[in-house]
Amino acid sequence: MSDKIKLELEFPIHASPQLLFQYISTPSGLSEWFADNVNSRGELFTFIWDDSEEEAKLLSKKNSERVKFKWLDEDDSTFFEIKIQVDDITKDVSLIITDFADEDEVDETKMLWENQISSLKQVLGSA
Repeated sequence: MSDKIKLELEFPIHASPQLLFQYISTPSGLSEWFADNVNSRGELFTFIWDDSEEEAKLLSKKNSERVKFKWLDEDDSTFFEIKIQVDDITKDVSLIITDFADEDEVDETKMLWENQISSLKQVLGSA
């Protein structure tokens, strides 16, 4: 069993859920903000940064709503999920990030996601 800490982060985003979904669910969308390059073969995604690459399996995908990945080198109880949430009343759109981090890496993981989402907002023109 993993002793990682589950994190849930929320980021307001000014974009339509349909547009956002393209950026969180496709290799071309993810390579615009999440990694330098992303390739996929079926449900296997390869995320490439500078001099490293990580493989993740797409666990689930619900159109215009969420994607859930599992890093192949991590234990089975951890994953990361990017979920699009729309407020029923205000129609405000947020991204809800669920991720796991070791206790000594929680702040680093939060900062990483803040930077990634900041890049996404720049790409979307909603910064």
